[in-house]
Amino acid sequence: MTDEQQGVGEADAFQRLWTPHRIVYIKGENKPETADEADCPFCRIPKMDDAEGLIVYRGKSAYAVLNLYPYNAGHLLVCPYRHVADYTELTEDETVEVAAITKQAMQTMREVTNPHGFNLGMNQGPVAGAGIAAHLHQHVVPRWGGDANFLPVIGHTKTMPQLLGDTREMLAAAWPTAKD
Repeated sequence: MTDEQQGVGEADAFQRLWTPHRIVYIKGENKPETADEADCPFCRIPKMDDAEGLIVYRGKSAYAVLNLYPYNAGHLLVCPYRHVADYTELTEDETVEVAAITKQAMQTMREVTNPHGFNLGMNQGPVAGAGIAAHLHQHVVPRWGGDANFLPVIGHTKTMPQLLGDTREMLAAAWPTAKD
């Protein structure tokens, strides 16, 4: 490593944990430039195969996909296939399926990773924190005691104990098959 990466200057007690892969998120790469369907990752993902798209489950009107920039290992998004921005725009069938997939995500995660709790939520609009406001998505974030340690609070770094592909395989294998 260069001296720059070692923290040139006065020696201090800090170790550096470099996470250069996060710069794409910080810079907004992969974020749609418009609200159009053609520019929407949540409209493109279902056209991919499950492993490439990190899709855990496909329903009739919604699907579960791993978050490419997770807050925690196993962080899923439940997305309707239809390109809608607001929760009130969902049809009754879409609302029911988004709720059912969210419940199943929690049950599956409990079975395979035993989280102590969950954060569930939708950020409606950019001012509310929606990174991709044009396509509604429900966050399902598993939580464990102590998962918010000093790294994210002080070091602005989140350690992820498992690769996204491995997490997808584990959750998809444990997800019950659809019963028509």
